[in-house]
Amino acid sequence: MEVTKERTATQYLLSAPVIVAALGYFVDIYDLLLFGIVRIPSLTELGLNEVERSVQGASILNWQMSGLLIGGILWGVLGDKKGRLSVLFGSIITYSIANFACGFVHDVSIYKLFRFVAGVGLAGELGAGITLVSESLPKRLRAIGASVVAGVGLLGAVAAYFTVELFSWRYAYFTGGGLGILLLFLRIGVFESGMFKSMQDFDELKRGSLLSFFTDKSRLKLYLKCIGIGLPTWYVIGILATFSNEFGKALHIAENVKPGLAVMWCYVGLASGDLLSGVISYYLESRRKAVGLFMLFTLIGSIIYLYAGITTATGIYMMLLWLGFGIGYWAMFVTIGAEQFGTNIRATAATTIPNMVRGTVVGMTTLYGFLKPTVLELHAAAIVGFICFAIGFYSIITIPETHDRDLDFVEPE
Repeated sequence: MEVTKERTATQYLLSAPVIVAALGYFVDIYDLLLFGIVRIPSLTELGLNEVERSVQGASILNWQMSGLLIGGILWGVLGDKKGRLSVLFGSIITYSIANFACGFVHDVSIYKLFRFVAGVGLAGELGAGITLVSESLPKRLRAIGASVVAGVGLLGAVAAYFTVELFSWRYAYFTGGGLGILLLFLRIGVFESGMFKSMQDFDELKRGSLLSFFTDKSRLKLYLKCIGIGLPTWYVIGILATFSNEFGKALHIAENVKPGLAVMWCYVGLASGDLLSGVISYYLESRRKAVGLFMLFTLIGSIIYLYAGITTATGIYMMLLWLGFGIGYWAMFVTIGAEQFGTNIRATAATTIPNMVRGTVVGMTTLYGFLKPTVLELHAAAIVGFICFAIGFYSIITIPETHDRDLDFVEPE
């Protein structure tokens, strides 16, 4: 009789779903963060002055984040109805075309449109990838698998920065589009999740319904808590890193702070934190404890960043490295969202939750801009941060633990 050997942890973590999801997220982050890196050089070349660059830069970012919000719903529903792989292919095609188009823009209005379309496309990558990995790995390895995906993927921000430094911002967009097309070929041969295939046998089962999160009170509370956990991550990226040049001036730092370089250092820290957060969760046997520790580390860093009197641009960059490491629970946060819900709405949850968080950047930047003339930059950022961290800590303290949860279940209608 033939004996089938159990696969080792290394074999699981180096399997095709994990590798392809990691490379996919690498391209996703490259494209997602590219505007934050090229914001000043691209808008300067388009003829905008300093004030216009701040206003229009925030507007373009809001358009991109709105696209992520809408795309998160679109791809999430499709992921549960048509499969995880169909989303991975469709999202890549969408954001690759949009990024090629961004390399040709000569008008701010068109720029906004293309970043919106890119946002729609970029929304599908992480949630579908994490869902596929979570359903393909044993439960003991889910956290580490998600960390590998995010840790490798987040280095895309570093690649984006150096592409802009070595070439022009237009070629950086062309490179992002080209990487997406190459990724399509890598996806050929990756198999669909077994749990999703099994679910397809039940024709009467309702799949991919966003309304499912709003028709049950306890499910809605759980969904909102999953979103709340992620708020501090995009507070750091969308406010503290993206507008680091403004904070540099508010702190009277003589040297100009480069937002692109600030974002890169933030993502270097984020990639490191994501790789470690899964390991910490594995050894603590708790998602909640791991995320809580990282969130506390981020809160302390945010206070130091705004109020410790940093005097150099290097100090800003190093604090953003700290903050990036602190929000390195991003993959864990997405995994928590995937693990909370049944197979029939899991892709919808895992895809919409991180994009709902990204979409809240619109509210964060709007509130920051509203408060800035009255209380100035540092206090405005602190107020926004207080709200984000208060919601984040409440959510992670009260959400159910999912470390040992079996994911082979469905949600009742």
